[in-house]
Amino acid sequence: MAVGLEEKAKTRIRNLSGGQRRRLDVALGVIGRPELLFLDEPTTGFDPEARRQFWDLVRALKREGTTILLTTHYLDEAAQLSDRAAVIAHGALLDIGAVDEIGGSVARVPIVRWRDRAGALHEERTDAPGALVARLTAEAGGEPRDLEVIRPSLEDIYLGLVREADERASAAAGAGVATGTGAEEAAA
Repeated sequence: MAVGLEEKAKTRIRNLSGGQRRRLDVALGVIGRPELLFLDEPTTGFDPEARRQFWDLVRALKREGTTILLTTHYLDEAAQLSDRAAVIAHGALLDIGAVDEIGGSVARVPIVRWRDRAGALHEERTDAPGALVARLTAEAGGEPRDLEVIRPSLEDIYLGLVREADERASAAAGAGVATGTGAEEAAA
């Protein structure tokens, strides 16, 4: 079985752990190979092995033509499984598009981080990280200490989008502009 409950086949549902019950929910949702499948936080409570098995199941369903709408806070999961993504915060759609295009090209610019001879940490965003690393290596007479080339993950991009939305909301609130949904305004 794709959700890893073979050894629990004869176990009553009330005797399953929370994670095992979650896996059973997923199994029941995919049993008939639906054309459209809604998955809301499907791997909550899964151990890492069960989570990877579930990812394989989702990929198989996609290959077979199932359209899947996945909501998750695990952005590594979204990056692994999704063709398109939407970022929603404060009730607003911040961005939507192909997973590798969310946030735009500026959000995807790699960061090169290194320490100089004195131990000071430096960081630079660049579209050409290889050229920067080559220059730093030549200047240092060898590879700089603690050299890293970091390509922003979907989580990094999400956090940047949310931070920008928070800054806009704060600026609007500071300017006396009403923000939020009716429920938020009613609660204030």
